[in-house]
Amino acid sequence: MRVFVVNSGSSSIKYQLVDVESGEVVLSGLLERLGERLGEHGAAVADHDSGMRVVLDRLGSEAASIAAVGHRVVHGGSAFTAPTLIDDEVEAAIAGMSALAPLHNPANLAGISAARLALPDVPHVAVFDTAFHQSMPAEAYTYAIDREVAEQHGVRKYGFHGTSHEFVAGRAAELLGRPLDELKLIVLHLGNGASVTAIDGGRSIDTSMGLTPLQGLVMGTRSGDLDPAVLVHLHRVAGLSIDDLDTLLNTRSGLLGLTGRRDMRDVTAAAAAGDALAEAGLAVWTHRIRHYIGAFFAQLGGLDAVVFTAGVGENSPALRARVIERLGHLGLHIDRFLNERAARGPRIISPAGDGPTVLVVPTNEELAIARAAAAYVG
Repeated sequence: MRVFVVNSGSSSIKYQLVDVESGEVVLSGLLERLGERLGEHGAAVADHDSGMRVVLDRLGSEAASIAAVGHRVVHGGSAFTAPTLIDDEVEAAIAGMSALAPLHNPANLAGISAARLALPDVPHVAVFDTAFHQSMPAEAYTYAIDREVAEQHGVRKYGFHGTSHEFVAGRAAELLGRPLDELKLIVLHLGNGASVTAIDGGRSIDTSMGLTPLQGLVMGTRSGDLDPAVLVHLHRVAGLSIDDLDTLLNTRSGLLGLTGRRDMRDVTAAAAAGDALAEAGLAVWTHRIRHYIGAFFAQLGGLDAVVFTAGVGENSPALRARVIERLGHLGLHIDRFLNERAARGPRIISPAGDGPTVLVVPTNEELAIARAAAAYVG
């Protein structure tokens, strides 16, 4: 079975045609700058509908092999706990959750509408970033605010990157040679967006992101955890509006706010060259990750493995070592040779012993989405 995976942004369409059984990517691409004008020669592709026609042209004869279309959708709220066949009612429900993910759900929806129009004769399946975390117990997802207000407006922790966390946990179990339902794992999805999830027996029991993807770790431009009174304070003393605060926390904070650089490669290079702000920013970034590892170790009641994934987690031996180096009291250690050797696949980077294992497992959200869509229409 071949599944066409669509990850639609506000001005882009990222796509893959995946052979589910082999995991092979038959064809992939990225269409960007939808709706922008390109110099003196007119507009680029006008919108997502036009963009999807361009994508199908690129697919050519391969389009006939598509058995299903899998769509990444960031926010499914409490309504969607599993992959879901998309119809007009589901589209409306996704649109209704746009207030919870205003940067993501409308863009995801634009791709869904365009793909359903272009490929009307195959099933379209929504795979939600939030779905994996619906197994969290109430004490983990409940915020301590007025219950009626919370229930009326859907205010609770939802969590994100669920497709990645679930995929990586399964791959980690394979690498360890143990059933997933026996394992206690902490998965560190570290990239420009970053989150940590505690996984007990294959189920998410807590995660760092919250109502939105803003809570939790220090990210490229997002603040992560913050005393909510900071917002009230900045409104009162600095006159910042709601929109000003939204912009501050989502696009001017995180590594960018701390160091003036949003890309971790630039931050680490600057720190290595002696930049004090970059080094201080890395210290905050690392401190927050260790905080969550310790908290989730306690919630899990034990630990079999810590798993690094995503761009930074997969590709930065120095930052992996930095995170783990002060966690020896939890039994966590890294083997320097295993950590620094050139490798791309799933691998163990801790020394043999009795403590928790430390792993690097590349994520593959597109394959996970393809498998979920295939299983649904199976």
